[in-house]
Amino acid sequence: MKQGLFCGLLLGSMAVQGFAQEEMIFSYKAGQFEVYMLVENRGPGRSSILIGADAALLEQYLSGGNFQSETNTFLIRGSGRTVVVDTGFGTTIFESMNRLGVNPGDVDAVLLTHMHGDHIGGLQKDGRALFPKALVYLARQEREYWADKSAASSLAPYGDRVRTFLPGELGDRMEELLPGISAIAAFGHTPGHTAFLLSSEGQKLLIWGDLMHVMDIQFPRPDISVSYDVDPAAAADIRKKILAYVAENHIPIAGMHLVYPALGTVSAQGSGYRFTAAR
Repeated sequence: MKQGLFCGLLLGSMAVQGFAQEEMIFSYKAGQFEVYMLVENRGPGRSSILIGADAALLEQYLSGGNFQSETNTFLIRGSGRTVVVDTGFGTTIFESMNRLGVNPGDVDAVLLTHMHGDHIGGLQKDGRALFPKALVYLARQEREYWADKSAASSLAPYGDRVRTFLPGELGDRMEELLPGISAIAAFGHTPGHTAFLLSSEGQKLLIWGDLMHVMDIQFPRPDISVSYDVDPAAAADIRKKILAYVAENHIPIAGMHLVYPALGTVSAQGSGYRFTAAR
C-alpha cells in the first residue's frame, strides 16, 4: 500500500514546559488529506504508570526505566474542511496552528478522542470557546460518562454546536462522521474513547488517541495497561485488536502519546508488535 508522503517540519525553537524544542510539527499526506501532528508537551515519563510491569520487564524494554513522554494534537485539512483532533493542554497548539497559517476561527470541527484534561484543555478559556465557529464531536458514551464531572464544563461554551455520535465497530462498515473520516470504538481508556480513521484515494491513517502511552513497552507487550485507563483490561483488549487490525491491513497509525514523529506503521514481531516511525 502506498503510505503517503511524510515530511518533517523543523520550525525553529519553541518552548514546551520550559524546554526549547525544534521538532514540533510533523506532516503526513493521505490522499487529499494533509495531516499535521502538533506537539503540545514533551518530557520524561514515569514508569510507575505501567500496571503489572516489574523491574525485569522495565529493564528489558525501558533502559533504566526511563522513556520520553509526549502529548500531541492533530490538524487535518481536506475535503474543504479544517479539522482538529483533540486540543491538548491548550499550550502550544495555537502557536503551531499560527505557524501553519491556520486561525482558530478557520477550524470547522474539533473531534475529541476522549475528555481527559490533556485532550480538552484547548477547547475553552474563561468560559470562551477558543474555536469560535467549530462544531465539537465526541462519542455519546463519553459525553454521558463525564456529564456530572467538571470536565463537562469545557463543552459549555459550544452550546448547541456539540455533536454526539456512536462510534462504529472495528472492521465493520462504518458511516462517515465527516467526509473521509469515520469514528471507531476504542473503549477502555475511557468508556467512550474513540479512534478516527481517515480514508482518501485508497490511502488511510488511523489516529488512535490514547490507545498507548508508553510505546517502548506497549508495542511489544500490548497486554500492559496504565493507571490512566478507566478499564485496564478493556484497554489492553482493544489495543491488541487494533494493533492486529492495522498490522494485517497495513494502515499507518498516529497517536497522542507516541513520540515525534508520532506517525508510522505497525508490524507483527513475535508475540507483540514493532513500530516503524515515519521519516
